Amino acid sequence: MDGSARAKTSSSSTPSLHSAMPWASTSPSGRCPISLTGRSARRRRASLNDHTALFRNDSRPNERWRISPRRPVLTIVALAFVVVGVSGQVPPTTPVTPNVLGRGELPSEPGSFTFCRLMYRSVRSEALGSGWTTDYPSADQNLMIRLGEVTTVTVSRGELEEPIHAVVRATDEDVFRCPFLFASDVGTLNFLDAEVESLREYLLKGGFLWVDDFWGPKALDEFVREMRRVLPEMELTELSLDHPVFSTFFTLREIPQIPAISYWLATNGRTTERGGASPGPKLYGINDADGRLVVLMSHNTDIADGWEREAENVDYFYTFSPRGYAVGVNVVIWALTH
Repeated sequence: MDGSARAKTSSSSTPSLHSAMPWASTSPSGRCPISLTGRSARRRRASLNDHTALFRNDSRPNERWRISPRRPVLTIVALAFVVVGVSGQVPPTTPVTPNVLGRGELPSEPGSFTFCRLMYRSVRSEALGSGWTTDYPSADQNLMIRLGEVTTVTVSRGELEEPIHAVVRATDEDVFRCPFLFASDVGTLNFLDAEVESLREYLLKGGFLWVDDFWGPKALDEFVREMRRVLPEMELTELSLDHPVFSTFFTLREIPQIPAISYWLATNGRTTERGGASPGPKLYGINDADGRLVVLMSHNTDIADGWEREAENVDYFYTFSPRGYAVGVNVVIWALTH
């Protein structure tokens, strides 16, 4: 986490993400576990082992696949995933996004992916953190740019082709238009009663929350306490590397511990921001009654700083950004397809 000066978005001077990812591989099956409905989907079910058949519709090229309506919160309809690969055939784009704070807005028309960040109130502070604005807005913008480069997910863009991202409160009606919510520095938050009720409804109707960049046992305990208010029946489990989220798009061999760039530079390359209190990164999950992963927690790591700070330091980029993006792409695709 890093609450210092805002970072730059990725630029043409940044090394190619693909060339920096020799350690990652796409899933050998070439498949994403997508739930399809409708007449065209029925025609495709016989070809589930062929991802090119699954995600291409030659007869209706403009058709967009829809997620099953049994999850009413999931209104995004653009899910046409094809592996572009890591060969470097798609160069990084040059974003034109102004690096300013703002809440942003969801597009008026559905059909594309918008990165939604959860706004909350903080009742305590953590070193290197800045509450809900931690890693914002560059992390949100850059992940959308990279997602559009290495997959064929349609990301929301404005008139200048800048990625559109949004900030929502748990009590906003727009939260139900976000199949994916992200929050940073969550060891500092405290939900209002109305937020508890609304967030519970959102998660149980099909929503997904990923929280990142909280370090040490105290921050973990604080966030788990808040989630027990939201989902009192929950069971917190640690995710092992054989969990499907690690192979949804890229096959990941590790959970990277990514520190704030300021900490990494000041400590000559250390990665544990809380010393012995944050010895290694962990991924925790909370499932609903049907076994669906509804909350993902990346603890003792700052995955989003690998997105936010990618253009600031070449060594930092090569050391952390590709691994951070691989996790981010996997989690987004997991959220959109479950």
